[in-house]
Amino acid sequence: MVQGWIDAGGTDPDDMAMKPPITLPSSTVSRNALVLIAVVAAGAAVYWLRGILTPLAMAIFLMIMIDGLKRGIETRTPVPGRWAGVAALLLVVLGFFASIAIITNGALNFFSEASGVSTRLGPRIDQILFDVSQLFGIDTAPTATQLIAQLDIRAYLTQAASQASGVLTSAFFVLVYLGFLLAAQLGFRRKIVALFPGRGARAEAMGVFDRVRGGVEGYLWVQTVTGAMICAAAWLLMRAVGLQNAEFWTFVIFVVGFIPVLGGAVAGLAPPMFALVQFESYWPAAILLVGLQSILFISGNMIQPRMQGENQNIDPVVVLLSLALWGQLWGVVGMFLSTPLAVMAMAILAEFKGSRWMAILLSGDGAPYADEEEAALQRGRVNPPQPPGG
Repeated sequence: MVQGWIDAGGTDPDDMAMKPPITLPSSTVSRNALVLIAVVAAGAAVYWLRGILTPLAMAIFLMIMIDGLKRGIETRTPVPGRWAGVAALLLVVLGFFASIAIITNGALNFFSEASGVSTRLGPRIDQILFDVSQLFGIDTAPTATQLIAQLDIRAYLTQAASQASGVLTSAFFVLVYLGFLLAAQLGFRRKIVALFPGRGARAEAMGVFDRVRGGVEGYLWVQTVTGAMICAAAWLLMRAVGLQNAEFWTFVIFVVGFIPVLGGAVAGLAPPMFALVQFESYWPAAILLVGLQSILFISGNMIQPRMQGENQNIDPVVVLLSLALWGQLWGVVGMFLSTPLAVMAMAILAEFKGSRWMAILLSGDGAPYADEEEAALQRGRVNPPQPPGG
């Protein structure tokens, strides 16, 4: 009977008893355990120090923007390098302050207009609730007054004021960090020379830095250009419908476009929801919903993939996990920086033999960089291929 089972494709019990179990070397187990402990400890430290690290991360992000804008001014205009750096710094800082001013003024205008139409705001919400309840077969619909009575408005206002104060404080520290980073940037090359005296090691370190900078700059370029296209189309649509504060919503759409997944949801749903309250008819909100979703669909599936190329070769699952991880650690700032941080991680991991497998897992097509062999040839890490008979 046992022989028949073996002939049918089974395993001999004696062979199973004689075969030793698969064991991992103790050094491998210890190394993996240390790596796991280090990752958990680093995550805890990043969360505990988020008040210090989030302004620093935003400052580094702005410094990369300034550096990319400076090189763009140098290559496309006759402005010399020193003045190109000053112009890039002024543009980024002014844009940073303008963003805060636009958001603040837009929010104030929105609340002032909302208070001005408060006499018809309640009845309009009641009508929406009644229509929705009738759609789902509910006889008695709650009123806006009943829903507001269940909310702690004072707690929400206190939380909003605290968050606004936190944004202003963080903006101040971002600018302080940015100033010190720009001052320290002058000695960056001397530090690289001191850290890597050998020319080969120095070229490899600069190659890693160039990969990180190129990946982040490519991501910024794609998101900025596609965001401008989306905002132009969205602004025309909102102005055609007659939505109030169309400029404010246009800027919100541009900013949230840097947050993957959630940014598209906010951009496509927030303006139609406020259109429900503003207009007596449901058609403007429906037009905005269909129009904005169509714009986002065309941009996300046709324009962005063509522009991204190799700049953002990140697996979509990794993008989602990075959004959840950094959002949990650093909140909204972490969501904003989640994709650039993933791009930086893939660029660094791809440069080392021991961690390249992680970069492969992070990449979208299994090749973190298509020109990896060419870059290795330039840095002398591999021997160039010999011609036949050479």
